[in-house]
Amino acid sequence: MTAIDRTSLLTGILAGVTAAFLSFGATTPSSLAIVLYAASALPILIAGLGWGNVAAIVAVVVAGFLAAIAVSPYFALLILVVTLIPAAWLSHLANLARPASEIGGPDDAMAWYPLSDILTHLAGLVAAGMLIIGVVLGYSTETAAGMVDIVIEALKSQEPTYNPDPAALAQIKAVFSVALPMIQGALWVLMLFAAYYTATRIVQMSGRSLRPREDIPSTLRMHRFAIFAFLGGLVLTFAGGAAGAVGALVCGTFGAGFLLSGFAVFHFRTRGKSWRLPVLWLGYLSVLLFTIPAFFFLLSGLMDTRRAIALSPTRKKTGENPTGKTPE
Repeated sequence: MTAIDRTSLLTGILAGVTAAFLSFGATTPSSLAIVLYAASALPILIAGLGWGNVAAIVAVVVAGFLAAIAVSPYFALLILVVTLIPAAWLSHLANLARPASEIGGPDDAMAWYPLSDILTHLAGLVAAGMLIIGVVLGYSTETAAGMVDIVIEALKSQEPTYNPDPAALAQIKAVFSVALPMIQGALWVLMLFAAYYTATRIVQMSGRSLRPREDIPSTLRMHRFAIFAFLGGLVLTFAGGAAGAVGALVCGTFGAGFLLSGFAVFHFRTRGKSWRLPVLWLGYLSVLLFTIPAFFFLLSGLMDTRRAIALSPTRKKTGENPTGKTPE
């Protein structure tokens, strides 16, 4: 085994153990539980982005094994399909490159897998992972209705005179059965992308990054075909029942991708303006405090689906030159 192989293996083991312990922290009741759970993707991303696929795969296997023996196989499945495997796949995509001359670029440059496609993959992976978990755990509209009943009973215990109208209660349950998977999917895409962004910055500062630093405001977009997935999920949402829950999940994950794209467009179009900073703060605060402004950013993301490809000079030294799937 070469020194590089040993380094990748040891890095993967360390990353897997770290990811497992972060996910264990999420099992305890805490306001930071969801943050710790999403942060478990960070070691996998750092290992994959800095040390390659071997390190990422070893990290995923180690974290999954530790989760299975320390908590349960169901918990291991949960963190694998929703967090760890998507993180490893994102790091793999980020390291893919091909000669830029193959796509009409300069002869002395490498073209990297587009960030727009990476974000689209993330939305699809989160939707697929949560769908698998929903099937395994038996999620249904009755599950969501049961959560509403628990909240209502808690309110009644605090206020005995509280007695909601049955028709209004049924409507709340119907809305919640759609809102729950939509919000969960959207939130997880946002948090995993934040982990990806943080990991890329850490690896770049360490000097181990293969991928060049990108101008996020000009490159963070969704693939144009992702519009069809978003619209399909939106239409399916109105079907109700299990189909409606699946549609809401797809709508939420891909909608979050377009929302991120919309924020990037917002940053790009305000660049160089003297009033940029207060407007950016106002935009983010409006989304945090209200819901309606988010539709503006979502629409901006839907209207701009460019696919910018990052370029970097071709390596002149002999060594590992990353190649893989072609950015089209």
